[in-house]
Amino acid sequence: MEQRISLVTLGVSDIARSRAFYEALGWRGQEVEETVFFQAGGLAVVLWGRAKLAEDAGVADEGPAVDGFGGVVLAHNVGSPAEVNQVLAEAAEAGATVTRAARETFYGGYAGCFRDPDGHVWEVAHNPGFQLGPDGSLTLPDFGAQ
Repeated sequence: MEQRISLVTLGVSDIARSRAFYEALGWRGQEVEETVFFQAGGLAVVLWGRAKLAEDAGVADEGPAVDGFGGVVLAHNVGSPAEVNQVLAEAAEAGATVTRAARETFYGGYAGCFRDPDGHVWEVAHNPGFQLGPDGSLTLPDFGAQ
């Protein structure tokens, strides 16, 4: 299996509400058969009904974890601390809940987190050690190089 992700599908309770949230962040989606697709750099983020997603994956939908955290955090890396603050503010204005205000990180960066209307957690981060291309694509450094 190649080391690649093509799609990230988020199970949501209300397609229209979730689409409106992401479009309020400036994303542009296309809806096909009750599924919304957003091109996100070299991959796509998809919104699909939570129950349908669970059934399609062959798993039981037992609802959100007891603590509301499903063990996954999506990350949106940006070029500066100011951009972190801007994206968090835009997310809050669109209806997100900021779960961690932006602050300096242990790795010398700057980051904060929010939850979308269905509880999916996003980290907005500036990591000076990660190179971002003009299209926002991230290139990991060679961690073994000194």
